[in-house]
Amino acid sequence: MAKTSVHTKSLLFLTHTSLFLGATFLSLLIICAVWSIINPNWSNTSPLNKLKTPKPCAGVAHENLRHRPPAKTFYDDPSLSYSFGSPVKNWDQKRRNWLKQHPYAGEGAANRVIAVTGSQPPPCENSIGDHLLLRLFKNKVDYCRIHGYKIFYNNAFLHRKMTSVWAKLPPLRAAMVAHPEAEWIWWLDSDAVITDMEFKLPLEKYGNYNFVINGWKDMIYEKRSWLGLNTGIVLIRNCQWAMEFIETWASMSAANPNHENLAKTVKSKITGKEFSSVIDEQSALVYLMLTEREKWADKVYIENEYSFSGYWVSIVDRLDEISERYAALEREVSGLRRQRGEVVSEWYGAMREEYLKDTYDGKGGWRRPFITHFTGCQPCSGHHDPSYEPDSCWKEMERTLNFADNQVLRSYGFVHKNLGNSSFVSPLEVHSPA
Repeated sequence: MAKTSVHTKSLLFLTHTSLFLGATFLSLLIICAVWSIINPNWSNTSPLNKLKTPKPCAGVAHENLRHRPPAKTFYDDPSLSYSFGSPVKNWDQKRRNWLKQHPYAGEGAANRVIAVTGSQPPPCENSIGDHLLLRLFKNKVDYCRIHGYKIFYNNAFLHRKMTSVWAKLPPLRAAMVAHPEAEWIWWLDSDAVITDMEFKLPLEKYGNYNFVINGWKDMIYEKRSWLGLNTGIVLIRNCQWAMEFIETWASMSAANPNHENLAKTVKSKITGKEFSSVIDEQSALVYLMLTEREKWADKVYIENEYSFSGYWVSIVDRLDEISERYAALEREVSGLRRQRGEVVSEWYGAMREEYLKDTYDGKGGWRRPFITHFTGCQPCSGHHDPSYEPDSCWKEMERTLNFADNQVLRSYGFVHKNLGNSSFVSPLEVHSPA
């Protein structure tokens, strides 16, 4: 009997509660209806309605990047090719026409850079290879973000006959067509570390040139050495000249049916390289510069005034000293000690330039090297030049990456106090040198 009484009371309580809630909801509906008659604009002034159309963030340009003009562009040409074997004709005019049709993309096009890098398709054999490749890519992404460059990472062979060291040319060629809005395409080997995050490519210096590469003229033209230049980092202008130049360079790869005979010819002209039946891309370029100098040399800038592709062995032992010299400079110059947003890094880099005029990038100097290139180290395969100590490549890669990362982390309030420790960082003291 007691259980039945409790059950009946519970049902009565729920019934009364439901009636009360229903009456309350009906009353609210009546109030809203009456108020909408008195104030017909109520629905437009509702705070909930305002949340549906948030205002754009201040200072953000909202261009219609998906807009495609009705007029045809070179992309509508069925014969357009992104690869070698079908050279693009009249590329300069086609680019100009495209930029006129896309005016938002034309603004600043003269200084626009697209960085291109990549790695081999299969997983790494080296146990820490994939980790190193990720960090090496992060390093390039950091630099591009700071300087407003876009970056394309490729890990597929875009041409079946151009693999191994030749694999860099097809993505360069494809990027030229994919990015008509860019004036320069910048290739960086996966084993290259950008070690001065403030330094900006001196594009004005290359105003009369179409191809920039690290090297030495005497080693190319007098010694005819395959080490006269280094193809690990190249900067190529997006123009018709460059289209023809890179097409000619690629014609010396295994894609050429006469490659083996060509290899014998190159071997007879180039010194310091042991050849098999295959030509590497660096020897091919030296050969091209030697045999077709009148055609190409005037537009090729051989860069050796700063570390466009610095040799890592001559750099890594100086990283701690360079860090201390930069810290000492910041202790002296209060403006350089200030905390700042990452977006103004270029501005602080320009400020620092005033205090770097008496030093230089190289042995005996203490300026940060722009790029430290781990030539002879293959992080993915684990192979390296036999003259290097075991594991020296990977140990120094980590230290160099941390050296570069410190320049990035500063804007986020942290620092690697020990370049040999990649895992842990310390909070950066406010207004303290990085």
